[in-house]
Amino acid sequence: MRLVTRGDLDGLTASILLSEMEAVDEILLVHPQDITDRKVAISGNDILANVPYHPAAGMWFDHHAHTVMPEGAFRGAYAVAPSVARVIYDHYASPRLRRFSRLVDETDRFDAAELTREDITRPGEVILLGFLIDPRTGLKGDFRAMFVSLVERIRSRGVTAVLADPDIQAQVALLQEQDRQFRDFLLARSEVHDNVVVTDYRGVDQPPAGNRFLVYEAFPQCNVSLRIQWGPDRKFVALNIGHSIFNRTCAVDVGELCRNYGGGGHFGAGGCVLRAFSAELAVKVIIRKLQKGL
Repeated sequence: MRLVTRGDLDGLTASILLSEMEAVDEILLVHPQDITDRKVAISGNDILANVPYHPAAGMWFDHHAHTVMPEGAFRGAYAVAPSVARVIYDHYASPRLRRFSRLVDETDRFDAAELTREDITRPGEVILLGFLIDPRTGLKGDFRAMFVSLVERIRSRGVTAVLADPDIQAQVALLQEQDRQFRDFLLARSEVHDNVVVTDYRGVDQPPAGNRFLVYEAFPQCNVSLRIQWGPDRKFVALNIGHSIFNRTCAVDVGELCRNYGGGGHFGAGGCVLRAFSAELAVKVIIRKLQKGL
């Protein structure tokens, strides 16, 4: 069967668990919107994990609170949970999966952003792996090949052994160096507006890769972040908004705010795109709304 999932830590752990329990012979990494927009052909030979439901799929697993539920019965499982890995682990409840219990526990923490400052500055094994494969970190390379390789290597040898592999060690060293550069970039390119830290990526052709939560460690007085960057061909301005994972006092429903501008998300994080000619005014309005949500 083909597994269709996201290319992040939750997708990786889900892939490991499902490969143990089902005859998975191919992994396809997609953006969730690709399923919603029917850009990916789905059949009964597909297992969907951590992406929207598709009626043609053979199995479906998801954990998001605002998921559009299918009508009638389906194979798989849905529950509001910290990660889709947790839903899959509980669904099978198999002794074959017990060796991955810590991996699932740490995936829960990572996907729910229940992280400490030490997790950000000195991440341990699974959390480090999460940052390493997070596409939002921005490391270059053949991401899909690395993802599939990690599924097989972790299944056979475990996370600790795999992180010691020379190619993974090289990626870890690169991530650590990029994190240092990224923190400097954040300090240079960010402005604080009361409780809101705004980082403007426009005008920077190749920003350093880095841990997406570093902004909250660098600006602990802020409870929400706003990232501004160009969309494709600079025709649009893309915004990403997120509640701080340390200062959890922001009361603004970010998903709802972004939906007002044609985007979406959930309570703590979301994004939208703006027309270039009207972006500056919209950004000012959004910042004011985030300030009022103190």
